[in-house]
Amino acid sequence: MKRRQLFAVAAAGLLLAGPFRPAQAEDVVKIPCVCELSGAGAVSGTNYRDGAHIAVDEINAAGGILGRKIVMADMDTQTDPQISRALVQKAIDDGAYAIMGTVYSGSTIVNMMVAQQAGVPQFTGSEAPNITAKGNPYIFRTSSGAQKGVPALTAYFKDQLKVGKIAIAWVNNDFGKGGHDVFVKEMKRVGIDLVADVPSEQGQADFSADVAKIRQSGAQAVFVYLNEEEDARFLKEAKKQGLAVPLVGEVTLTGQKVIDLAGGAAEGAYAHVGLATSAPVPAIEAFVAKFKKRYGRDTDHNGIKGYIGVYAIKYATEMVGKFDRKALAEKLHGLTLDASKYPGMLLTTSWDKTGELSRESFMTEVKGGKQVVIGTVPAN
Repeated sequence: MKRRQLFAVAAAGLLLAGPFRPAQAEDVVKIPCVCELSGAGAVSGTNYRDGAHIAVDEINAAGGILGRKIVMADMDTQTDPQISRALVQKAIDDGAYAIMGTVYSGSTIVNMMVAQQAGVPQFTGSEAPNITAKGNPYIFRTSSGAQKGVPALTAYFKDQLKVGKIAIAWVNNDFGKGGHDVFVKEMKRVGIDLVADVPSEQGQADFSADVAKIRQSGAQAVFVYLNEEEDARFLKEAKKQGLAVPLVGEVTLTGQKVIDLAGGAAEGAYAHVGLATSAPVPAIEAFVAKFKKRYGRDTDHNGIKGYIGVYAIKYATEMVGKFDRKALAEKLHGLTLDASKYPGMLLTTSWDKTGELSRESFMTEVKGGKQVVIGTVPAN
């Protein structure tokens, strides 16, 4: 009898728990940040996460998304692709509606297949071209891929610098390979001779041989496509060896982390960037000020990417009118969010059928130890 009573009590408990748990789940929408919070990508991932949290707090204060508050769990990949894959799976198991991250391309290429199989939209800060070339209908960029960013420099090399010989220093990982291949193709297209093609490894400390090779090549300019810490080491070595040609990058070269690490060697470097915290755009200026007030430090472009990613989820979900992962992904394909109507985007932003992003971008130069915008590049 007692045994039957115990089963009856347990069954009753399950019945009571059944309606409670879904009701609890429906009160919130889970958008975890699977990001590089430690390891080599810690600065990029932390800025991405912190920008995303500003957006979460703003949206929640205004009533959330369709009446639900956002819950954003922070999940540290340690800049390890396999850990990132496991964390994406955990986020999905925990009921993620959409996922923010990762930032490093090598991790995103590994973990995005997990999100795709589960049908969970993923908003990445990664820029390797092949991320949006794999036919994944659930991947969306928060910044343009290298296949859009690198060609924006072609006219600068050809028409402004008027170089006939050029070198490239690039990091041999997924990020670097993607940018390298696009760059080589672009230089060939416009008839600029690539006289030095110098790969390096992620984490490389000594760039003396790399810079020497470029000096001896007769290159009239150098395209520098490295991660932040390697950028700084390359710039220091270039200054040490007196490499007196324009050093031009894409994405990272004129970022504040590189400027600080290079200790003056970044002065005069140029870069095309998809987002610039120094852009003379009131919405970006306001975001940068909010970030500094909240965290007591400056952000790089990754903070902006995290911020606009969360707002993209909000706006597209409200257009759909319900929480439906597949419908969210379908709505984003071909969508343009005009910043005048959707201010959380900061800049008018479009996604194509592959999840690739398009918006205006910026040419920058390091002046007086700061990244300064020297020109605007139209959306392509």
